[in-house]
Amino acid sequence: MKKLVVDVLEKALKKKGIKISREEIEEKIGIPPSQDMGDYSFPCFFLAEQLKDNPHQIAMELRDSIKTPKATDFDDIQTVGPYINFFIDRKNLARKVVWETISQKKTYGAEKIGKGKKLIIEFSSPNIAKPFGIGHLRGTIIGNSIANVAEFLGYKVVRINYLGDWGSQFGKVLFGYDKFGNEKKFLKNPIEHLYEVYVKVNKKIYEKKSSEWFKRLEDQDKSALMLWKAFRDSSIEAFEKIYKDLGVSFDEYSGESESVKRVNETMDELAKKKLIKKSKGALIVDLTKYGLDVCMMVKTDLGTTYALRDLSEAIQRYKKYKFDTMIYEVGQEQTLYFKQVFKILELMGYSWAKDCLHNDHGFYLNTKGKKFSTRKGQTVFMKDILEETKNLARKEIQKRGEKLKKEEIEKRALNVAVAAIFYGDLKNYRRSNIVFDIKKFVSFEGDTGPYILYSYARASSIIRKAKKQGEKFEITELNEHELDLVKRIYQFEETVVKAFKSLAPSMIATYSYELAKSFNEFYHSSPVIGSDEEPFRMALVEAFRITLRNSLNLLGIKAIEEM
Repeated sequence: MKKLVVDVLEKALKKKGIKISREEIEEKIGIPPSQDMGDYSFPCFFLAEQLKDNPHQIAMELRDSIKTPKATDFDDIQTVGPYINFFIDRKNLARKVVWETISQKKTYGAEKIGKGKKLIIEFSSPNIAKPFGIGHLRGTIIGNSIANVAEFLGYKVVRINYLGDWGSQFGKVLFGYDKFGNEKKFLKNPIEHLYEVYVKVNKKIYEKKSSEWFKRLEDQDKSALMLWKAFRDSSIEAFEKIYKDLGVSFDEYSGESESVKRVNETMDELAKKKLIKKSKGALIVDLTKYGLDVCMMVKTDLGTTYALRDLSEAIQRYKKYKFDTMIYEVGQEQTLYFKQVFKILELMGYSWAKDCLHNDHGFYLNTKGKKFSTRKGQTVFMKDILEETKNLARKEIQKRGEKLKKEEIEKRALNVAVAAIFYGDLKNYRRSNIVFDIKKFVSFEGDTGPYILYSYARASSIIRKAKKQGEKFEITELNEHELDLVKRIYQFEETVVKAFKSLAPSMIATYSYELAKSFNEFYHSSPVIGSDEEPFRMALVEAFRITLRNSLNLLGIKAIEEM
């Protein structure tokens, strides 16, 4: 219905000779603090200077030029001081929203702004030879949600997991395994043993030997390659088990080891375009005149860098996919680095460099407010996080006294655990740092994933119990809780589009909570089964279920029928 307000304002402003785009009009429109003041309001302050008149007079003149809109659209349009307040025909709004939701189901809220466009998103990207730890969880959760939203909006999405499977740290792992490794331990529990080795070897006294091992790897030494491949295969197998539990999937697994095969070609191109310089035995691209410092391509020991490999990979991706947008979901500590990479691509003459985006996010912090550190052995592993969260969820489910089979309890516990972890992250703005607190995440009360799942299950219970389903309904009058729920459902499409344009899934998470809260207020105040308004209220409950399910799907959370 907001579009109707934009339509009438656009025509009225045009009559006054005011040039303003639909997007600008939409940005100015707000929601009054009270329903008595209307459903939407348009402020006229910003027009005062242009029209050389006071805002109140401008508001009245614009209202007069709107005249009488369709009775099915608005109950009234009033001016209050410098504001034009629009009162939507609420019965018509409720009828339209409920039927659209029920008829569109999975596609409700999906404005196809991405139709015919291709979007690549790189996310998660854990390092091989290390357990999947908390350091890569935020990128996994946020990147997965952005991919879901883009797909919902019509984009052809390619999800890429670009593994950290090359670089100087693998010299440390290889040397560490050669010095401290134990074949029996590796065969029994490969990733944990490799991590143990990595922590032991991550000392200054081992740096030279570690560099030598990485050089052997780059020189395609057979023994080094054989160990590296065993480490990589074991890591991917372990990662895939985690992704399966999280419900996260990828269209492509690639890694730095593939990009390194193309670095010579990229170096030749950089040299031809006179972008390479020598500096203290290394090869760099000097970006100081752009305020971006220097970016190293080849180190003094002739080893290649992340930047050179990322340049090679970006060029290859564009050749392969001809993307419209490519998003890197990576922590905020890499902000300068990605500015350097995108600038170099631009200097190389690639016009699509402007379509590459770094979507940065903050860190998880421990309860002391400090970052987790893999080098000091202070990280938290994803499999342990999942197990702890499942245990807490299992206890909450068993408290409810329902007799369930063990398999069903485990299934529900996993769903609740994933909802707790994902929502616990996504309700925060992506750039904010988060104290990782599983006990708070898994609470069934307040602003949590389990609370939202419980709201969905409560609505599902109403649907199961009702005898009158799918009946035609009449709306005699809307109470405030019915109206609020209708409005919340209606706001879904706008919320999804805004979240995508800002690459901020937190908007959808916040919306999901507000929608669930609105439903619960409706549930407590407005009996459904057996009431005179049962047909309409049943339809409203179903519209809520569809909208919340769609919203949760975008967050990567699976709605469940029973808790």
